[in-house]
Amino acid sequence: MTVTTGNTPFAPLLEIALGTDTFAANWDHCDRIATYVARMVSHNRTDSLLYANLFSSALNELLETAFRAHNGGGEISCTVSRSGPVDRIELTIPCNDKITSFYANAINDLSAADVADRYVAALLAEGELDPRIGLLELAVDYKAKLALTPMGQDKLRLVADLTLEDTY
Repeated sequence: MTVTTGNTPFAPLLEIALGTDTFAANWDHCDRIATYVARMVSHNRTDSLLYANLFSSALNELLETAFRAHNGGGEISCTVSRSGPVDRIELTIPCNDKITSFYANAINDLSAADVADRYVAALLAEGELDPRIGLLELAVDYKAKLALTPMGQDKLRLVADLTLEDTY
């Protein structure tokens, strides 16, 4: 099945789903899932090793954000699809009003003119880690286009479009 957004068709590459209890049981799950998915979707890129490394890092940031900000119960699913040079990661996350508000505010903050300054400030801040840091990193370092779609009262879909390979 091909998903179309505007005039851009995205062909699905991979989908995984995990129960939130399994996913949230260990922080290392984020890295392991990101590494596995990156290896699966990078095989046909110009420099598959570099691409896998970049993709894994980007996906890991999304998964770590979901690790910190999700509602218990249900499952977290990750779908990766592709349209030419653009890979789309869609995370479907169980949520409540507080979590939906966190993601909506974080995504809204990414459109601010000073987003790079906010990212640097979050990196250098002492004390507790800013929970938006992974999304800030994706927007600044990876030039990811991020969007949020509520899916009823108990789920949301976080979408990240990434272009990780030069297309000259």
